[in-house]
Amino acid sequence: MLIPLLTAHIRPHRRAVAVVALVQLVQTIAALALPDLSADIIDNGVLPGDTGHIWFAGSLMTVAALTQLSCGIAAARLGARIATGLAAGLRAAQVERIQAFSTRELTAFGAPSLITRITNDVQQIQTLVQTVLTFMVTAPLMCAGGIVFAIGQDRRLSLLLVVIAPVLATVTWLVTRRMVPASRVLQTTIDTVNRVLREQITGLRVIRAFGREDHEYARFAEANERLTAVSLRIGKLMALIVPAVTAVAGVSGVAVVWFGAQRVDSGAIGPGALTAFLGYLLQILGAAIMATYLLRQLPRAQVSARRVAEVLNTESSLTPPAQPVRTLPHPGRVEFRDVSFRYPGAEAAVLDAVTFTAEPGRTTALIGSTGSGKSTTLSLIPRLADPSGGAVLVGGADVRRLDPAVLARTVAYVPQRPYLFSGTIATNLRLGRPDASDEELWWALETAQAAEFVTALPLGLDTPVAQGGTTFSGGQRQRLAIARALAVRPSVYLFDDSFSALDQVTDARLRAALATETAGATVVVVAQRVATIRHADRIVVLDEGRVAGQGTHRHLMAECPVYREIVLSQPGEAEAA
Repeated sequence: MLIPLLTAHIRPHRRAVAVVALVQLVQTIAALALPDLSADIIDNGVLPGDTGHIWFAGSLMTVAALTQLSCGIAAARLGARIATGLAAGLRAAQVERIQAFSTRELTAFGAPSLITRITNDVQQIQTLVQTVLTFMVTAPLMCAGGIVFAIGQDRRLSLLLVVIAPVLATVTWLVTRRMVPASRVLQTTIDTVNRVLREQITGLRVIRAFGREDHEYARFAEANERLTAVSLRIGKLMALIVPAVTAVAGVSGVAVVWFGAQRVDSGAIGPGALTAFLGYLLQILGAAIMATYLLRQLPRAQVSARRVAEVLNTESSLTPPAQPVRTLPHPGRVEFRDVSFRYPGAEAAVLDAVTFTAEPGRTTALIGSTGSGKSTTLSLIPRLADPSGGAVLVGGADVRRLDPAVLARTVAYVPQRPYLFSGTIATNLRLGRPDASDEELWWALETAQAAEFVTALPLGLDTPVAQGGTTFSGGQRQRLAIARALAVRPSVYLFDDSFSALDQVTDARLRAALATETAGATVVVVAQRVATIRHADRIVVLDEGRVAGQGTHRHLMAECPVYREIVLSQPGEAEAA
């Protein structure tokens, strides 16, 4: 999986890779020339006492050394730039793919795992690519060239390489073979640590409220200890490679000097040839050490590439229409036609044969017990998920055939848990409509009953907003989320229990303002409190995923036992009834 992934994403950097290969080729040629020049100085300069030849050969060695140094620096800089660009492309590709995921895919991967894949996994691939680009030409050419030049110095002494090469290969293979499964476990344990941390940071208040700090610390400690144990196991394996190669190099050097000295003593080779042979042996072993650095990083990069490819190769269940509809036959109208929905792997359907219509200029409310499918029903309208059966129509067109941009302009959705992004109040309100003026933002805040507390802030619309809107109370976040939807000025408003954190006075004012400002739009409201939807034009009662009744409050009180039970279960409503 690593090679196909790199092949697909290295294409924008093809020319830079070619330049790196050329620079490394020059670097390798210069490095291979150094031992031979050294031998020439000893045999033809030092031993005969020819100072002129020493200066001449020494000058060539200086040029070769400077060439090797400058090419090495250039290759490292270019390699780092290519690896960084490749990593940026992989992160961008994953984020783009995740943006298209439905709830189904997001649930399957999980947020902690996706974060790890975008950050840590891409970092492993980046490190490997940088290593490869630094040594991809140098190591194999240095090894092959060193062997050829060493044989040229003395063939009999080169027989030692026949013993050294298999030993090096066996040592590196044994260590690498054990690192692959350990690296796979390591990335999974990083996912676990991220998940536990995310849960504990998000739920810190709940943990403190129930006094579960010790339990949560023990849970994190368990995940952390497992990550530490796996990291130590990989670290120990990685620590074996370099000492093992160094030991082989040391023994090989001793063997070459031992047998080479005998060859020099017998007059078969000169001292310069022995020195050159030692130089080429060191280059061969240096190339092997370069390869070990690559082998140390390869197992984790392979696992990371597989995890990144899983994200990139996962197709969203929300497939874009081949021929999108851009004109709405019946603007503002929302219709459910025998809709059913089932989560993957679930035993029972969440929705079953749900049918109702929400008309423009009217308020349609969804009510039911917990788990009856209200939020799921609402999420199908902006196409956060596709129904398992039936059809959801917006403006007279099936949402699966509707242009996503048209759907986004038509529908404004306020989720059950309002989420604000880091930035300012203004940037949050302009999320759905970037060209909205300040006057329109203040109108949206006024309608959402949020203008009063925003005006009291020193910076007003430019007030910074922390991630998730944690600098505001729950009621303030809900009102800002409602204002964000109002700023879009859509033809369909969806409120998923968006008034739960408001007191009754603010709730009443907000509903009165919405009734005036959204008079011509379709409003679909999910609510738990009957008081919130009592005056809705149509109330749809859901019971275990089915429509138990539809109509006005008065009609349902007379005809729908499920609705009557809900009303009587709420103290204030029971007294009114």
